[in-house]
Amino acid sequence: MSRWRHRPVPALAGLLVLVLSALLLPPASAAGRPHTGAVPLTELTVVSEQVASGLQRPIALTGLPDGRMLIAEKNGTVRAYHPATGLAAAPVLDLTARVDTSGNERGLLGITPAPNFAQTGMLYVAYTSLPAGALTLARLPISAPERLQVLLTQEHAQYNNHNGGQVAFGRDGYLYWSLGDGGHTNDPFKAGQNLGTLLGKIVRIDVNRACGAKPYCVPSSNPFVNKRGARPEIWLYGLRNPWRFSVDPFDGSLWIGDVGQGLIEEVNHIRPWQGGANLGWSCREGTPVFDQTQCRPGVVYTDPVFEYEHFMTESCSVTGGVVYRGSATPEARGTYIASDYCSTLAFAVRPRSTGGYETATIGNFPIQPTAIDADVHGELYVLSDLPGWLSRVRLERVQPAAADGAANR
Repeated sequence: MSRWRHRPVPALAGLLVLVLSALLLPPASAAGRPHTGAVPLTELTVVSEQVASGLQRPIALTGLPDGRMLIAEKNGTVRAYHPATGLAAAPVLDLTARVDTSGNERGLLGITPAPNFAQTGMLYVAYTSLPAGALTLARLPISAPERLQVLLTQEHAQYNNHNGGQVAFGRDGYLYWSLGDGGHTNDPFKAGQNLGTLLGKIVRIDVNRACGAKPYCVPSSNPFVNKRGARPEIWLYGLRNPWRFSVDPFDGSLWIGDVGQGLIEEVNHIRPWQGGANLGWSCREGTPVFDQTQCRPGVVYTDPVFEYEHFMTESCSVTGGVVYRGSATPEARGTYIASDYCSTLAFAVRPRSTGGYETATIGNFPIQPTAIDADVHGELYVLSDLPGWLSRVRLERVQPAAADGAANR
């Protein structure tokens, strides 16, 4: 499973976007308020409770306003779970006729509801499409899948791995989508540092308008709108396989788990004003240099806020998670929670008020975590791949633990 085995200077336009977003958007919900009474991360642990089984390679997870969780299965079906009624027997959506599942990493990869889902029932999905595995971003009403509309595609035929696939709406109202570097190893297309392709990027588009023949518009504040040879949809670049990222509902920042090649797994934290940031791949893997030929003089690389060793360890692939904004454990609010597909370690990362980041290992998730997400109340769930499980996750306070060796940055 090569996904599991196999990182700018702030612009004035970005600052204006941040200010306008703060003025025009509604305030974050109660679940998005800053953490109060936070305890040291070493005093937190994760406790998981299996709540559903029988899923077929569950791969992505998202919460709906009515309390349901939608679970994307790799083959193209979507199942619904509600705490009161459990896992529905029949899929609520079936896209199997459109989805290319050849190879371990292709399939239905991401799903998110529109901000006005309660009124429109509109979903946004990312998948590898038939016949040749093109990375595809589309939208459709959950009740009318035949009305699916493809928004954006990126050719990805040569290798079946490194597809990225997360989709999420930001607090700015724009849709973000992650794409891997094209697959295989060693960044074969040198895509990470190439602004002429969407491979190895996170894109940002406005799906509330159409521009010309495109069913979306490119926000004028995107960092490469006026750069010759660059795709204007690009928001961030220099990524290898950003399999899972999330948006913190409190401040709109992105937390990105980028899968390393064999040495380093990394987590990046990108604020709303950091559009255009270069996360380093394939000049760097985490902070170490990976390919000197891809390093360019004068280029500013944005370091990860957390990285851990992959080589000769039980770890193999970071599974990016979410910032906890629930109410069950107030002392954990504002803490980013992530994991690793092989080691199942639960990582906690939190910005310090004085600068830098506090990190700790706070237990283990169930086997093979493929996605970590929150329900409408901000409480956490995790999917397990081949066992086909859905588990509810609680953060609990414990007595201080001995130092675990996690590197603080």
